[in-house]
Amino acid sequence: MNSFRHRLRRLPALALLIAAAGCSSADDSASAAVPSPDAKVTKLCRNLDKALPSKVDGLSREDPEPASALTAGWGNPLIILRCGVDRPPKMADPEVAEGRDPDAVAGGVDGVDWLMEKQDGGSYRFTTANRLAYVEVTVPEGRDSSSVLIDLAPAVKKAIPEGIAL
Repeated sequence: MNSFRHRLRRLPALALLIAAAGCSSADDSASAAVPSPDAKVTKLCRNLDKALPSKVDGLSREDPEPASALTAGWGNPLIILRCGVDRPPKMADPEVAEGRDPDAVAGGVDGVDWLMEKQDGGSYRFTTANRLAYVEVTVPEGRDSSSVLIDLAPAVKKAIPEGIAL
């Protein structure tokens, strides 16, 4: 069994960090690097793109450039979703799994497990765990991360089955 999953809990620290991720503006960039996963993951990501909501945290969809079914965005500054990214190194870090890393926390929101990493500049990066594809969501400083994850959870659960991504 995956030790990350065994140690994954609805940690109060995740809720606190999510609440803290909502206080100013960040980067107005409208571009995102497009991942290049294998064909199986690409198919899952295309299914996710079809299932994504038109609004996240009350913000309309505004996809980044270059246009791709593997990326999506909402608002300005953009909340950016990238599907088919590589496994984040912190996901295998015992410090994170044991809750001892101040900049990374594991937790779940509405049935989707996430690794949350605080980024330079005040943004947060969330990456799904225990799914057959890694989905990364970057939430700029000043946005309500909990609303973003709640809004995205149904699409992730529908399109990206539980399991261990390779």
